[in-house]
Amino acid sequence: MAEGRQQLLQIDQPTLADGAEMWRVARDSGTLDLNSPYAYLLWCRDFAGTSAVARSKDGLAGFVTGYMRPDEQETLMVWQVGVDSAHRGQGVASSLLQAVVDRAVSQGARWLETTITADNRASIALFSALARNRGARLSVGGLFGDDLFAGSHIAEDLYRIGPFV
Repeated sequence: MAEGRQQLLQIDQPTLADGAEMWRVARDSGTLDLNSPYAYLLWCRDFAGTSAVARSKDGLAGFVTGYMRPDEQETLMVWQVGVDSAHRGQGVASSLLQAVVDRAVSQGARWLETTITADNRASIALFSALARNRGARLSVGGLFGDDLFAGSHIAEDLYRIGPFV
């Protein structure tokens, strides 16, 4: 991210006041699966510790939502990464992801998981770069076949990164 632009961004845990803007960024992305506005409020309330927002002087620049898997407490599951169109290509997603991973690792996480469709080159590049930058292994395998989505979605592959030290 350009040094001047980086100074304009503040990365924090989301608050309830961020929920509507997170929904707007997801809606306007044209690529993210859109959850209800209510779901983004719940993310802000219940998963703020494993999520992050980037704020600029103009408003919300982006967000990452995640949670610790209940059945695998050392695994951070990243649900969504969204960046406002005015801030794309500036390293916002990478900065947000690094902040969420740093926080999770400091609390005992050793692994990160996310699901990505085979056609989502931006997310594949983002998570591949995260693994490289952290010196961690990246494994990719099938998780949710398109048959599970009742014809409304293409298959999601599981990307697993770690272990983090």
